[in-house]
Amino acid sequence: MNFIFISPHFPHTYWEFCRRLKQNGVNVFGIADVPYESLTPQLRDSLTEYYRVSNLEDYDDVYRAVAFFSFKYGRIDWIESNNEYWLKQDARLRTDFNVGSGIKSDRIAAIKEKSEMKKIYEKAGIPTARQMKAAEGVSQILSFASNVGYPLIAKPDIGVGAGGTSKIHNDEELQAFFRQKGDDAANYVIEEFVTGDICSYDAIIDSRTHPLFESMTVWPPSIMDIVNKRLDLSYYVPPSIPDPLRALGRKTVEAFRIKSRFVHLEFFCLDRNRKGLGQKGDFVALEVNMRPAGGYTPDMINFAHSTDVYRIWADMITYDKSQIAVNDKRDAGNALSLPWNDEYYCAFASRRDIHNYEYSDEDVLHKYGVQMVMCERMPEILAGAMGQQMFTVRMRTLAEVEEFVKYVHKKKSDADRI
Repeated sequence: MNFIFISPHFPHTYWEFCRRLKQNGVNVFGIADVPYESLTPQLRDSLTEYYRVSNLEDYDDVYRAVAFFSFKYGRIDWIESNNEYWLKQDARLRTDFNVGSGIKSDRIAAIKEKSEMKKIYEKAGIPTARQMKAAEGVSQILSFASNVGYPLIAKPDIGVGAGGTSKIHNDEELQAFFRQKGDDAANYVIEEFVTGDICSYDAIIDSRTHPLFESMTVWPPSIMDIVNKRLDLSYYVPPSIPDPLRALGRKTVEAFRIKSRFVHLEFFCLDRNRKGLGQKGDFVALEVNMRPAGGYTPDMINFAHSTDVYRIWADMITYDKSQIAVNDKRDAGNALSLPWNDEYYCAFASRRDIHNYEYSDEDVLHKYGVQMVMCERMPEILAGAMGQQMFTVRMRTLAEVEEFVKYVHKKKSDADRI
């Protein structure tokens, strides 16, 4: 099997995907725009061959790299980056080289454009916030606002995370949005504002749309505010998934015809009753992401479930099955369910250099050293959303997680006000 991994060096733990493929006997070819010498030894050892392009944004350059591997090694079976930023390019390469696996260009809109996602949710009967394209014009959006109420959320139809997202509180701000954006407003969607924790269904899906592994990640209610206001971030992977989220995650997988992928499907857990959406505690679809959760979340899933999602993913690619997935004790249907041995909460808390914290990094390491599983500076490209310094721990209870986050994020100004 010949597998091309686009940008295998980022995030830096993605060498794990390549290593597991190699261990399964797969030829793994890397394409990126950094010097070979800058790749970690683990990644270099996991690649059959590496091709450096001048710029991964240059499609012709990347096309030539794929053509080189195809000429030298024969038919390419997979092209993948596991990275939101490159999904459209991945699909184009699969189409142009007639790669049999993965999403092609004719289906990319449904997983990249939020407006197209809404159509699939609605057709499948999956509850989701009401939305309109800003291209409908200010008068139509004003009518929409009078129907669903303020605040509204404006966000790019194609975008990653909360980048470019803003909250609109009244008619004046809505009109100001259209004035400020001008012609670019057509690239936005306007959506009713839904509040509650963001709970993701993270799963590895086989070629029959069956989950080989399932997990859940709980994110703070307003990622938008964290990014735009440069607030501290924390989130966690719990040891189990609520049955309603599991069912809705699987229904979404079927609706989007997801096959042979690691996915990150986002839902709101409503914090109050909302007419037309559901009751407090119900789950409402936010968006689909046809790749693993961002940052080091795959590693957190491993720590929480004492498993190896890199291996499960590689087994899915190679064998279309896996024997090591660890899921909830309860019946997981098609997903493999093994007895709980070591299940934890794995929590992430980060700091920003602009803040003055009550406890030093050394204090955090001293207090949580035994439970600390990751501690490092975040890459600059992720720091805007996730902070500069991260700490990740493994805990037995949610109360311990909450105390850990409180300790990491406590600022000296907090103490001054006491």
